[in-house]
Amino acid sequence: MRRALSIAAASDSASASDSASASDSAAASVSASASVSASVDGADVPVGAIVLDPDGVEIGAGRNEREATGDPTAHAEIVALRRAAATRGEGWRLDGCTLVVTLEPCTMCAGALVLARIGTLVFGAWEPKTGAVGSLWDVVRDPRLNHRPEVYGGVLEAECAELVRGFFSRRR
Repeated sequence: MRRALSIAAASDSASASDSASASDSAAASVSASASVSASVDGADVPVGAIVLDPDGVEIGAGRNEREATGDPTAHAEIVALRRAAATRGEGWRLDGCTLVVTLEPCTMCAGALVLARIGTLVFGAWEPKTGAVGSLWDVVRDPRLNHRPEVYGGVLEAECAELVRGFFSRRR
């Protein structure tokens, strides 16, 4: 089930200024992950991801590197999660952290962010072909799993979708 959530509607108890601030913060974070993806050159699809600690400080960033590294697991989210865990130095758990990515995570990435105990996921464009956060599957909300992050999809959706569309139109 595809669900686009408004950051401003995320907290019923938040004041109007808090909601606007949260929405601005989410948009700024997605914009930052988009700038990471814009640095992708060559054959990799331009997807960028950042991990923010509970205080909003960036602790990991990644971009798709599958083609560049020959690593089938080198999706932007996986790269960012690995770097965040290394930066934090507290093992693999990223409790209370936020993963921000330009494109809806695939099954592998959705599973990884659940296993890493990411508290919040924010993403830009929906991915109807491989999306696992509501488009094709809904891994992160599966009640059989022991952890389910808050999810905010469709933040700066048009801008993020254009990055991917532009990449593929240049390749044709």
